Amino acid sequence: MSRREELADGLAGVRRRIAAACAEVGRDAEEVGLTVVTKFFPATDVRLLAELGVTDVGENRHQEAEAKVAECAGVGVRWHFVGGLQSKKAAAVAAYADVVESVDRAKLLPGLSRGATARGRELDCLVQVSLDPPGAEGRSGVPPEGLADLAERVTATEGLRLRGLMAVAPLGVDAAEAFDRLAAVAADFRTEHPTADWLSAGMSGDLEAAVTRGATHVRIGSAVLGPRPSIK
Repeated sequence: MSRREELADGLAGVRRRIAAACAEVGRDAEEVGLTVVTKFFPATDVRLLAELGVTDVGENRHQEAEAKVAECAGVGVRWHFVGGLQSKKAAAVAAYADVVESVDRAKLLPGLSRGATARGRELDCLVQVSLDPPGAEGRSGVPPEGLADLAERVTATEGLRLRGLMAVAPLGVDAAEAFDRLAAVAADFRTEHPTADWLSAGMSGDLEAAVTRGATHVRIGSAVLGPRPSIK
């Protein structure tokens, strides 16, 4: 099987899973966007994915992402930065990313603003909300009680456009339970920010739990691309 065929097979499988999850709760599968996370995979895979109809690609390490974007100039995909972000690298990320999904603290905003304004276009931003139990050490993200303040800061920052929320199910916690909590947080959030209606949640192992609880975007790596390369 060629690499193109492998990717096509993976994409078809993920799209079937999304469609089945949507059908379970009476949603249209077209409501759910697919971002393929290509961490550790080569730029040639991005080009093949674009040929296969993928419009959104995710990366979570700045150095790799910056190089891959340059290698894929002209491919025409939308680049999502989905990983933890250092404030000193925020401006550099904003120089190539179309979407930053991991905005989890106000310290990132000046750099993101500089990068976006220098580029001359608005940067779509998702605030990453933590689903970890209180006091737990786990994933990144702002606690739900800090969400309102950070969201207001994003909306007030030049060059940034608040599009919604992103979350990752905590390790060792039932994904369905975590995404139930996320759905409640998102519903409250939209009462204050009705146009910020993106909800990015769900990965290869738990996309069904996310989609059935309202995710508008899923971030999928291995289910499309296969196991990560051993040489990184």
